[in-house]
Amino acid sequence: MKKVEVEAHAKINLSLDVIGKRVDGYHEVRMIMQQISLKDIIQIEEYGKDTIIETKEKKIPTDSTNLAYRAWDILSKRFNIGRGVKIKIEKNIPIAAGLAGGSADAAAVLKGLNELWNLNLKEDELMDIGLEIGADVPYCIMGGTALAEGIGEKLTRLKSFKDKLILIAKPSIQVSTAYVYKNLKLEDIKEHPDIDNLIKNIELDNVNFVAKNMINVLETVTINKYPIIQKIKEHMMRFNALGSLMSGSGPTVFGIFDNTDDIIKCKEELETWIDRVHIVKTI
Repeated sequence: MKKVEVEAHAKINLSLDVIGKRVDGYHEVRMIMQQISLKDIIQIEEYGKDTIIETKEKKIPTDSTNLAYRAWDILSKRFNIGRGVKIKIEKNIPIAAGLAGGSADAAAVLKGLNELWNLNLKEDELMDIGLEIGADVPYCIMGGTALAEGIGEKLTRLKSFKDKLILIAKPSIQVSTAYVYKNLKLEDIKEHPDIDNLIKNIELDNVNFVAKNMINVLETVTINKYPIIQKIKEHMMRFNALGSLMSGSGPTVFGIFDNTDDIIKCKEELETWIDRVHIVKTI
């Protein structure tokens, strides 16, 4: 029986700006997306007519609300496949963390089924289908370093910003993305990221500039409600991070480091009061 295995990589935002609110209720964003080495492993194999999702992570739904299931559902209906699959998810990316774990899994399922079913779809075709699942899915298919605009679906590939040392810290709190955007007051935001200047410095591989000039405007909401996010950021800076930022709508915080000893010491200290801490690299 044919089986495929696909990696689903997490993402961080090297900066996130909100430009305005659209008439449909969505927010217009401008952000720099960066994939990291932290990943889920997705295995897909033929499985009769039904589709099942298997995972050891109890907090993940295994029904049709799972984005990985939706990826199968959309693709199988689009191409009249009429066959089920078993999707095994080895979950390493923290859930509801601002790291696009669910979107990454859905993107991996689309790529895996494209191979399993010999659909021969090009990347841009998969990205169009991915947008029907969620705004982050097209980026998770593209990967690497990218500028995301619109609601996050308009993507421009940037020069690779790979092999940077990153520390990820996910506190044990749940942050609702809907709550963050609902409570975001654009008129009160005093500091916006200079996305164009950040892109220039990514092209120059100027990690110092990028790290020191990262801004996520959603922090104006999330840090007020969850002060632990600011506490983690300050902790990383005390251990010589070049810069530290909340990813997405949180609550995960990341720091960019240029010294292995510093990042290891920071990780060891954080692990005494934070559940999930990982040393990763940009890819």
